[in-house]
Amino acid sequence: MGTLKGSFVFLADLARALRLPVAVDFVQMASYGQGTTTTGEVRWLLKPGLDLRGRHVLAVEDIVDTGLTAVRLLEELQRHGPASMALCALLDKPGRRQVEVPIRYVGFVTDDVFVVGYGIDYAERYRNLPDIRVLEHRSNDP
Repeated sequence: MGTLKGSFVFLADLARALRLPVAVDFVQMASYGQGTTTTGEVRWLLKPGLDLRGRHVLAVEDIVDTGLTAVRLLEELQRHGPASMALCALLDKPGRRQVEVPIRYVGFVTDDVFVVGYGIDYAERYRNLPDIRVLEHRSNDP
């Protein structure tokens, strides 16, 4: 279960690396808008399309920073009755954490910097970068 739009590249690579049957679905949540800091308000834009009852679900996030979005994600998925559930995050920013988040699988731990690339955006830009980079804010950026 990938969170759109940021996790799509990571989820695609992860799905190809797994050696077991995989069903892929997406949810979409928003908490950033056009800025580089979270609004603190998590909005659901797309809920799960698959029936999760009795399934083993791996929720895949691009970044867990404050933890607010990840906690809301896990709460929503739990309501669908999965047999088990775990959270996988490409990036973990523990220095920004506001709530405790049970991340079972972490790709990398990062400092409190704003990153883009590898599917992660700033105002819908930079998702196509092949790697993860720190955003150097420029006056002409949105």
